[in-house]
Amino acid sequence: MAKDPWTDPDPQPGDFDELLASIDPSLIEAHEGSAEAKLTRVVRVSGADAARLDALAAKRGQKPGEVVAELVRNA
Repeated sequence: MAKDPWTDPDPQPGDFDELLASIDPSLIEAHEGSAEAKLTRVVRVSGADAARLDALAAKRGQKPGEVVAELVRNA
């Protein structure tokens, strides 16, 4: 069964080449990065996963958000 790069959790090099080739280069703007930039990640955990997260956080003496933040940092 062929993988779908739009839904596969592990896209491979070349998966989006056709899409990139179809983009009009005049529509692309390059911008300098900024050390002051902020990024907000919103994570939703529900059901059995939320219960496991709560248990793990309690075991570590942390809040669930602290466990998630650590996981994201170490990803």
